[in-house]
Amino acid sequence: MKKILIVEDDLKMRKLIVDAFTEQGFKTEEASDGQEGLKVALDTKPDIILTDLIMPIMDGLTMVRKLREDAWGKDVPITVLTNSDQADTIADALDKGIFKYIVKSDLSIDDIVKRITKELGQ
Repeated sequence: MKKILIVEDDLKMRKLIVDAFTEQGFKTEEASDGQEGLKVALDTKPDIILTDLIMPIMDGLTMVRKLREDAWGKDVPITVLTNSDQADTIADALDKGIFKYIVKSDLSIDDIVKRITKELGQ
């Protein structure tokens, strides 16, 4: 069973995403900000991390930068789920080692689940 970490500060959105992946048979972990996400990621070592960018306490890009400093974290697949589609934000995310970038408002939750499931080879 593949494990996914969802890092999202919007509780309603996080719950929708967690429920959608759980229904598809994934084990899910969740965090409400980058600081908590970093801790959960290093403790549970998920197969993939889905993170928002703009969050309180620690933003998603800072979390990714810190993850990439860890031996395990340097290779974990990370997909950004955000509503920001600005080119400079996307470029910064890719520069920090983000593997995929999804604009939440462009896709349904089901489409997001399908993309991640395909990425994980399930």
